[in-house]
Amino acid sequence: MDQLGEAAREAGAVILEVVRKGFTAEKKTDASPVTDADHASEAVLLDALRRFAPDVPVVAEEQVEAGNIPAHDDTFFLVDALDGTKAFVEGRPDYTVNIGLIEGGVPTLGVIFAPATGKLHLGYADGGALVEIEGERRAIATRERGRPLVALTSRSHFTQGAIDYLERAFPGEPVEREEYGSSLKFTILAEGRADIYPRVGPTSEWDTAAGHAILLAAGGQCDGMDGTPLQYGKKAYLNPGFCATGGWQAPAIEA
Repeated sequence: MDQLGEAAREAGAVILEVVRKGFTAEKKTDASPVTDADHASEAVLLDALRRFAPDVPVVAEEQVEAGNIPAHDDTFFLVDALDGTKAFVEGRPDYTVNIGLIEGGVPTLGVIFAPATGKLHLGYADGGALVEIEGERRAIATRERGRPLVALTSRSHFTQGAIDYLERAFPGEPVEREEYGSSLKFTILAEGRADIYPRVGPTSEWDTAAGHAILLAAGGQCDGMDGTPLQYGKKAYLNPGFCATGGWQAPAIEA
């Protein structure tokens, strides 16, 4: 975990160097943006993972976009070298570097680094979750469900489905909604600063694996649309939707 944390920091330094030099954004096949920073960060992470875990296949976002998908069994890495590219292009700080390890369909280790703030989150199964700021580490954990409920929604993606779900799932209950980009929403739950993060609509598994692992390590949970634990290694590495909480069972989204 420490080695992967350093790799994420190295990738973050490369991203900030791209910012310093200036960059342009291009469109991928799904119309989402991609920049030189995405590719440079991913190259750093792929090199690090080849050194640290040479026998574990790596499924990385830009490699998948290029058609390079490694064969793997139920143990593999999911990498999003720059999660929140829209925020990055717009000059906002809520973008991250994500590394998640999947074992048997479950995310068991996660690393998230936020280059703009220097904040590093780490978590692994049965080992707890940590946040590191300016070289100082502390343990983090989810909180009991709050009153009012603090719900996290996406800053960059249309969230009406999430709003409709919250109104249906918690009728008459006061809900405070906060918007953030990228995988930071998982870390906010893991730090005990919010209660629920519903996502109605597709995401890729590399968007969620690292945050999911950290959230599990901090005492939380993340369920699929049907209310059962979100699994990984699905067709095309797609999540149809999910609901993450601080460790309590929320109503199923598709109910």
